[in-house]
Amino acid sequence: MQHADFRLEKIDCSACPIRHRAVCARADEDELKQLNAIKSYRSFKAGETIVWAGENVDFVASVVSGVASLSQTMEDGRRQMVGLLLCSDFIGRPNRESVAYDVTAISDVTLCCFRRKPFQGILADTPHISQRLLEMTLDELDAAREWMLILGRKTAREKIASFLAIIARRETAPDGGGVGSNVAFELPLTREAMADYLGLTLETVSRQISGLKRDGIIQLEGKRRILVPDFNDLLDETGDDADGGVLV
Repeated sequence: MQHADFRLEKIDCSACPIRHRAVCARADEDELKQLNAIKSYRSFKAGETIVWAGENVDFVASVVSGVASLSQTMEDGRRQMVGLLLCSDFIGRPNRESVAYDVTAISDVTLCCFRRKPFQGILADTPHISQRLLEMTLDELDAAREWMLILGRKTAREKIASFLAIIARRETAPDGGGVGSNVAFELPLTREAMADYLGLTLETVSRQISGLKRDGIIQLEGKRRILVPDFNDLLDETGDDADGGVLV
């Protein structure tokens, strides 16, 4: 497979926008030097396939900028988007040569790529990096379980509100901190892609977004920019039990 842009230059880790939330977040100076020796940057245009499911891949990577999707194609050609990769998310398995899903750039994407076999060796010798990767893997598992709930049990309005809340948290509070009022962020997906991801029709997505706007839960600035005047109001629309009590 040929990639659109394979750049070998080194970028100083201290200037990296995902330095403190990616797999290298807890790496010390010596560990960063080890990672720097095996890393390079690859760029992909929107719509380009980064990795095909089942393909042997010689790298693992962190998303530096842009958004990618994880999707699976069934035997009859139907495709289902099963996940999103946002800034600092990790691609690949150090101990596995192939990936289980197609990875596609939704927007222009830049990856910080590490040669897979040397990275596997670094994991064995650097607890800071291996522990951080474990934490990210567990976070990914939590996100998958949350998505099962969204797709399986929630109404269309709750699905849209949940999706917006997830993006707001990731884009405005990447370190896990709280999200305040007047939150603004760019939608990473078109409405068509949102419909595919959420198992809805395009018309339903547009209708529910318009409903949230009409009720003052969100404001729209252009085609993709969303403003949330009060994040708690958005959370109220997700159908989640925020205080741990029993919903009746």
